[in-house]
Amino acid sequence: MLQKFVKDWSKSRNKIERIWLLAKIEFKLRYYENKLGLLWALIKPLMDMLVYYIAFKVVLNSDVPNFASYLFIGLIIWNFFVECTTGTIQLLYTKKYLYEYSNMNKFEIYLSTLMANSIGFLFNFVMFLLFYNLIELRTLAFSATNLWMIFLFVNLFILSLGVSLILSNIYIVAKDISQLWIAFTTFLFFLSPIFYKLATFKASLGALEYANPIAGIIINGRRVMMQNIAPDFRLLFLDLGYALLLLLIGLLLLNKLGVKAAEKL
Repeated sequence: MLQKFVKDWSKSRNKIERIWLLAKIEFKLRYYENKLGLLWALIKPLMDMLVYYIAFKVVLNSDVPNFASYLFIGLIIWNFFVECTTGTIQLLYTKKYLYEYSNMNKFEIYLSTLMANSIGFLFNFVMFLLFYNLIELRTLAFSATNLWMIFLFVNLFILSLGVSLILSNIYIVAKDISQLWIAFTTFLFFLSPIFYKLATFKASLGALEYANPIAGIIINGRRVMMQNIAPDFRLLFLDLGYALLLLLIGLLLLNKLGVKAAEKL
């Protein structure tokens, strides 16, 4: 299967250009038809941040430094993962016309959808940088350590892609997966260090630091962006291993179940 996949990609030179074009179209359809446009990509993490800021900083008096930014970066990482995975569960059904009536293969459709979400992530990440550096720190504090965020985002993208492939292919034979995934992400949200103080998270849910790849990406994201220290490399490579394993499983399911999507959905 992997040989066929590599061979297919090597034959066409315009695949990346075509995927990027489809991603831009989807992004524009998602945001620019609304009056607030791209601001919708920012409203959700800001509203979430406001709710948890009031709950944990104002009411519970959390002593985490720069807590608003601490929340902000955790939420944009989490929201990207949830939007990519929840939004693609029915992808083989909603975009059936693309792989049935064009020469696009299914994997390209997944990539274009996640790339559209990546544009929104980039916008939110720029807002985080401006907020953290100009409002909370009140000074520009960029460093070479921040570049590790590129690697962490690649890890996040691969993880989201792998889970998206798994969920949407399971949906072909078990449509209840969409409701199960919504319940599971709610559960996983509270098992991730999004609004908890890291020391509290490690003391209470220490094992999940290595069992939950989203937790690891959030922890390392804060290390490289807010603490200006190198990522935890054990956590970094473990999370990448999770992502690649899930991607492989997703590709196997796409090869096994995806071929039947057109007739079953």
